[in-house]
Amino acid sequence: MSEAKLFDRWDMDDVSVKDAGLVDYVTVEPIIVPKTGGRHAKQQFHKSKVPIVERLINKLFVAGHKGKKHKITSGNNVGKTYVVSNLVYKAFEIIEEQTKKNPVEVLVTAIENSAPTEEVMSYQKGGIMAREGVVTSPQRRVDLALKHMAQGTFHKSHGNKIPASQVLAKEIIGAYKSDSASYAFSERVRREKEATGSL
Repeated sequence: MSEAKLFDRWDMDDVSVKDAGLVDYVTVEPIIVPKTGGRHAKQQFHKSKVPIVERLINKLFVAGHKGKKHKITSGNNVGKTYVVSNLVYKAFEIIEEQTKKNPVEVLVTAIENSAPTEEVMSYQKGGIMAREGVVTSPQRRVDLALKHMAQGTFHKSHGNKIPASQVLAKEIIGAYKSDSASYAFSERVRREKEATGSL
């Protein structure tokens, strides 16, 4: 057993990735503080080596735009690492209290449940734009799952009195239970249905 625990509280030794396609792209190695300081940034596919909790924190900084219309801007999301880390810590406390399970394990399962396997790609064919269903790469599957969790949290907490930590916890638990109330899980269903319909 490793002595390193996430936030000096949650043990990550027993957490494993069950989705065979995501094993190499979700890092759950024991770490106390989820902040690597960009040490993998110059390496190809460096995101695969970044702890999954840190990748969630990074996504919460800038959730990304939706539909290429920049409805979500970076100006509303930026902040200090301590603030966002504290938000995730509080969310994990809520998850542990409600599910009675290790919150990191719940997060990993939530990512597996909300990571789309198919999506639609647009390309030009002659003078028209054609759409075709394609298989999503493992790295993009994880990226989309985290992005949609961050966007769902931002949508439901921005301008409301509900703390973002509660919204994030609800979003992760919803994806963990494959609940359509989770924005991340519902986006997976929508993308896969769209891809199936385009075949």
